[in-house]
Order: sequence, then structure tokens, then C-alpha cells
Amino acid sequence: MIRMMRLAVLYIALGAGANPALAQGLEDLLQGDMRVLELHDRPVNLGRVRFTDTDGNAMGLDAFAGQYVVLNFWATWCAPCRAEMPTLAALQAAMAGPDFAVVTVATGRNPSPLINRFLREVGAEDLPVVLDPGQDMARAMDVTGLPTTVLLDPRGREIGRLVGDADWAGEEALAFLRAWSGQGEG
Repeated sequence: MIRMMRLAVLYIALGAGANPALAQGLEDLLQGDMRVLELHDRPVNLGRVRFTDTDGNAMGLDAFAGQYVVLNFWATWCAPCRAEMPTLAALQAAMAGPDFAVVTVATGRNPSPLINRFLREVGAEDLPVVLDPGQDMARAMDVTGLPTTVLLDPRGREIGRLVGDADWAGEEALAFLRAWSGQGEG
């Protein structure tokens, strides 16, 4: 009986430690739009994912090393992206800093004039944009629909993703992201 209890305790302890985010009690913060955020059991290494900045310079996720990153895949033709983008801009205004970044990935054919007009129309001109014109990054990261938002830890590993639009500046999202990134309530 004692052996079985020890095994049960070990099993529970290993299960709780399998997902660092959940082990910290973040599962209680998956409320509102965050209910559909899928957290991985373990962080996923993404390898050498490549994209370009708006000047055409090749980059990788290492450009954001040391930061918690909310990485959002979108396109100018995507109606849910239009609804979501202002909330990402508000999230950036609330939380961006040396340890936290909101990065948007215009995936597919999105000419710069259309990107700029889109961002201006939705009031999100200050959001950082990187480009994935051939959808290579989206394919490498298994993005199957737009919008898709991927959460990256400071080592550039995927810890979870949300497929579909969400209010990233809503109370539930901010509470989750602040707890996850260690920013607390301020």
C-alpha cells in the first residue's frame, strides 16, 4: 500500500513538472479567450526558423532571445486578423519591454503598401512586423490557419498556441501573460 502511494505521489509530481507553465498554477488563468490556448507538455524547440524584416534582411527567432514573445501570424486579407490586431497593439503598449515582445508575422503575399494600410486602418501602426512571403516560417511552425498566435519562452521555444482570434489586451489575457512572463500585475 505504501509503495502504491509513493508511486502515485511520484506520478503526480512528474505530471505537474512536465509542463512548467501549468506547474506554476497558470491553468487557473486560462479564462475567457485564453480557454482555447493550448499549452504544450514541454517546450518545443523550433530549430532555425527564418523570416525577413520589412527591409528584406533575413532573420531568425534568435533576434528575440531572452524575451517572452507573443508571435502572431496574420495576413491583410484575414477578417479575424483585422479584429484581433488592435488588441495586439494594446498588449504591446501594456507589456512590451526588454523582456517581452509582441511580434506580428505577415505570412503569404502581403505587399508592404497593403500591410501599412491595414495597420493604419486598424490603429496598429506601432506593431513590429516581420515578413514570411513564401510561408516558409508558417509551414515550419505548422501554422494551419490565420490568425495563429504562438507563445515563445526566452529560449525561443514554443510553449503554446492559440488558433483563431482573441482579445490579447483583455483582462484574462493580460493576467495570464503577466503571470507567464513574470511581470506581475503592473
